[in-house]
Amino acid sequence: MASSTKPALVFVTGSFVMATHYEFLMEAIKTKGYPAQVIQLKTAGTRRPGPLPTMYDDAADINAAAAKFADEGRDVVVVAHSYGGVPATQSLKGVTKAEREKEGKQGGVVRLAYMTALAPELGAPAGSLFFEGSGARPDLMAPGEDGWLYHTNLELSREVCFNSLTVEKGKEVAEEFVNHSSLAFVNELTHAGYKDVPVSYLFCEDDKCVTPPIQQRVIDTIESASGRKVDITRNFSDHCPEISTPDNVINWLAGLLEKGGKE
Repeated sequence: MASSTKPALVFVTGSFVMATHYEFLMEAIKTKGYPAQVIQLKTAGTRRPGPLPTMYDDAADINAAAAKFADEGRDVVVVAHSYGGVPATQSLKGVTKAEREKEGKQGGVVRLAYMTALAPELGAPAGSLFFEGSGARPDLMAPGEDGWLYHTNLELSREVCFNSLTVEKGKEVAEEFVNHSSLAFVNELTHAGYKDVPVSYLFCEDDKCVTPPIQQRVIDTIESASGRKVDITRNFSDHCPEISTPDNVINWLAGLLEKGGKE
């Protein structure tokens, strides 16, 4: 396949992290000849004055990035980690290949993939997935008076998010956490993009943040709503496989781009 027509990757980060955390993944994918972009979420970063950014702001940026690649005539694969699954799901309206073809346009999103990520039912927010009995830790984060969330205890964050890493490495990565808008977790999903395209899921079996029961709830939700089976890859890792099992993640991403929209 000529590089000019190779599919593109749009990668959506998790909460509380900056896009630079994932840049090495994008570089690895680019060396394989695929265009790739990681989205800097408006809902993540340092506290700042003004209205809190929303999940819908994040979704608009993802939509714009996908549209830009699509306008180059490329198929696009959107991949999301953790919270990023919600705005990624929301973002697909108008940018799928099927929708664009009806408008006489080339290119578009052909696959949506989740890396131990959240995707609620239509009309529900991200927070709805942290159900009783899921093993989730609601005490992991708390809002400040300005509505910006912060991690309450970095040692707890290390234990929950980076349990596959050494204590020293886990502490180092946990210290990179930034703030996140509390609105992002209460904004309701108004477009179920997982109904529009084939879906893949990287199931992280040792995740103590988005726990296996939560991941399975997401998969069940998608399959019920779409009427299609989710393409599941199982990976024994914690919540951040990009750090604990980077080669597995890179190979998974490359495989998604090779697969494209094929069921």
